[in-house]
Amino acid sequence: MTIKTLDKKTRELEKEVGLLRSFVIGQAGRDSEGEYNPAFVRRVLRATQENPVYEFKDARSFLKHMRSK
Repeated sequence: MTIKTLDKKTRELEKEVGLLRSFVIGQAGRDSEGEYNPAFVRRVLRATQENPVYEFKDARSFLKHMRSK
């Protein structure tokens, strides 16, 4: 293969990865009506970068925290 061919294939793969990434985010961001919800996706992505605030030791402590909200 030539460098030109490899470059073309690399660009095609980059485009496919971008489309797949968009699809995954779109599926994760669907609300109850099934439509894309970008606010939800932003919240989830932001939350993955934060340090956890609570540490649950067991199911009881988790349920107690959830019920207090």
